[in-house]
Amino acid sequence: MKRRAVLLMAYGSPSSMDDLEPYLLDVRDGRPPPPALVEEMRRRYTLIGGSPLNRITAEQAQALQAELARRGRNWPVYVGMRHGSPRIREAVAGLQRDGVTDAAALVLAPHCSSLSIGRYRKRLEEAQAAAGGGIRFQVVNSWWRQPRMIEAMERRVRDAWQRISARPAGRMRVVFTAHSLPARIRAEGDPYEEELLANARTLAERLELTDWMLAFQSAGAGPEPWLGPTIEEVIPRLARDGYRQVLVAPIGFVCDHVEILYDLDVEARRVAEKHGLRLERTESMNTYPPFIAAVADAVEDRMKSAEVGP
Repeated sequence: MKRRAVLLMAYGSPSSMDDLEPYLLDVRDGRPPPPALVEEMRRRYTLIGGSPLNRITAEQAQALQAELARRGRNWPVYVGMRHGSPRIREAVAGLQRDGVTDAAALVLAPHCSSLSIGRYRKRLEEAQAAAGGGIRFQVVNSWWRQPRMIEAMERRVRDAWQRISARPAGRMRVVFTAHSLPARIRAEGDPYEEELLANARTLAERLELTDWMLAFQSAGAGPEPWLGPTIEEVIPRLARDGYRQVLVAPIGFVCDHVEILYDLDVEARRVAEKHGLRLERTESMNTYPPFIAAVADAVEDRMKSAEVGP
């Protein structure tokens, strides 16, 4: 008899400041982090009061399980982190222990890339092998096109636009952002940048925006070129061109964490203030009901396409 479930995968974050150095060691594939990096990350996490990513991911899983149950899908939802606890391997072992035979696996990142989603798939395959390979996983590779996901993004931007319009400060541009990746993915035919552009264009058309662009954020610190322009590069250009405010819509992220609460709310806002711009951003998805419904749609669609049944 088939027993179905869902595995949500996320990046993970340190559970405490004491966990920060082991966390960075894991992120760096066993290479010890330089002391300066540890201190800088400690500063960032202190400024934002610690990352809520682990907590919010657990809340998203609970909300998804409730939404699926409301639809008559009594599928338990498990959480596995690429870095942090519970790890993907631990989650898969839990599914195996609970007798799950078929599961949808979804990374909490809407756009597909071999350098991001591909690494989760690798961890999942390793975890599946370690657990004996008894679970048939149906992986959701890209899900930003889900109609309710587009709707949720649109509503977040519209709500922020209305909030800003109540106290206008001059010419404004909407900047859609996502996590930067090494620029070599362009030559490798990776779909990531193309998906982001299509996503931003779709939202701009629905919102009837004429002044918008796509930028990147949170790039790595190594010497390798990364996708751009970065939000930090865009802001001074906008100021020189006569803009007075910018609305940032981080469509590549689905919850609050250090790359939202620090990279945008602290660092990008600091750059904006330095150049005389007011920076606002859209509210994160977190457990926003339209977003949870979109994740449920993506999971159901993937299970149906695999002919797993109700």
